[in-house]
Amino acid sequence: MTTTPLPPVVDRTTYLHERAALLDREKAHTRTGDALAAARRRLPMTEVDATAPLDGAAGRVTLLDAFEGRTQLFASYHMWHTGHAAADQCEGCTFFSGGVGELGYLHSRGVTYAALCQGPYPESSRYRDFMGWEMPWYSVPEESWDPLDARGFFGGKVCYVRDGDRVFETYRTTGRGVEPMSASYGILDMTVYGRQEAWEDSPEGWPRRAGGEGSQFRSEESPTTNHRAGVSGRPTAQWSRIAAGRDDDLGSDHAPATDHCCH
Repeated sequence: MTTTPLPPVVDRTTYLHERAALLDREKAHTRTGDALAAARRRLPMTEVDATAPLDGAAGRVTLLDAFEGRTQLFASYHMWHTGHAAADQCEGCTFFSGGVGELGYLHSRGVTYAALCQGPYPESSRYRDFMGWEMPWYSVPEESWDPLDARGFFGGKVCYVRDGDRVFETYRTTGRGVEPMSASYGILDMTVYGRQEAWEDSPEGWPRRAGGEGSQFRSEESPTTNHRAGVSGRPTAQWSRIAAGRDDDLGSDHAPATDHCCH
């Protein structure tokens, strides 16, 4: 028997009636999302410097190079704490980057996905390797922050389109606007206890993950043994890598963490 509260139990006819009523609201929500996406496609665009330098596996390249010859680029601006240990890196960016796997469908639509990281390439790319991510990875040197309007924006996402050798920004978002990247959130939103975050409107007694801002992305121990969260723990996705014996040494002297990502 569980001590966690549960929804009321009803017969199946009553359940299906209530489910059908909610389905009407879900369909309206989907249509609203479709209308927003249609408006997003009609936004004006603004030109950015196609020659803004980036550092990648092949050395110094440009923003235009990051398109890999495709028409569009989805840039995930990954926050980085230079000199900090892997356990102290941005929990929100780790969470959302971890939700990106198969890129073939994006490529079939002419879209390249790339992470544009705030930190130095040798250090941040070791984090990418530790996490086992395969997406293209670049470092954004500080000289490119202003041309790309990225100063203070790491953690956000930007969509670009190119016209020949010219590059234009068509959309950007941050905060909860990046949630479509997370399949985990979409799945949790369909479950009875939801995301278990403090802000959610849930019935009295529903489970909550205690902790401050960002704690939803961190856990004190492996989530297979401990479901509590706290900002002093590692980003949750790191635990499976540690269990697999991967090296999380980023090759730098570790400074103490002073803040965490605010997604």
